[in-house]
Amino acid sequence: MADYPKALTQVDHIEPVPRRIRAFVAGDRVLDTTRARYVWEWPYYPQYYVPAEDVNRDFLVDERQTDKSRRGNARLHGLRVGETTRGSCAWWYGDDALAGLADTIRFDWAAMDAWFEEDEQVFVHPRNPYARVDALRSTRRVRVELDGTVLADSASPVLVFETGLPTRYYLNRTDVNFRHLVPSATASACPYKGRTSNYWSVRVNGTDHPDLAWSYTFPTAALLPIAGLIAFYNEKVDLIVDGERLPRPKTHFS
Repeated sequence: MADYPKALTQVDHIEPVPRRIRAFVAGDRVLDTTRARYVWEWPYYPQYYVPAEDVNRDFLVDERQTDKSRRGNARLHGLRVGETTRGSCAWWYGDDALAGLADTIRFDWAAMDAWFEEDEQVFVHPRNPYARVDALRSTRRVRVELDGTVLADSASPVLVFETGLPTRYYLNRTDVNFRHLVPSATASACPYKGRTSNYWSVRVNGTDHPDLAWSYTFPTAALLPIAGLIAFYNEKVDLIVDGERLPRPKTHFS
């Protein structure tokens, strides 16, 4: 049994989205809606299904193909961007779709240049309304080791509790041993925390371990307590919290 809450939403669960959703390509607004639906295509997070009336269909290119799923039959469309087309990135559902999904369009997230909930940009995928992400200051003693080498030792961490993921321990930079950290060009993004500003590999005993630590200099407003702090992948290092060595979890998300 995992020592953190799991995502429990059933596949094909549908709920209304109470937020204004917009998406843009090359500076042009492709969709703008307050009537989107959340649809869980898998348990961890939903996708947006947008009423066709709220989509600028001048951007759509009918590929004259049908894709079948448990949610119904969808007509495949590409997305016109200037003189080019991003192929097979929009699914327009017909009358045989699940209740509430007829005449809605689901876009591939990466086909858009930017997505917004209200006026805040969202990265990677829609935020799960059933997920919590809390950043809490703590006085637990946290030590990070790899192959017996101490990478960090802190008595003032910020703990991030995110539904479906193990607890992450964010540490002050003054508590991290930078002699073992090597800057990396890697970058990632999170719907709840924003875009990373730094990644580091770890060099121990002459061996490089890629991309074990990261930081958010400008996280989202809800996660401001982690700004500038450094976290390590629980999955790839040894964590000792209040003297207890934690088992390494299997997940791998920052």
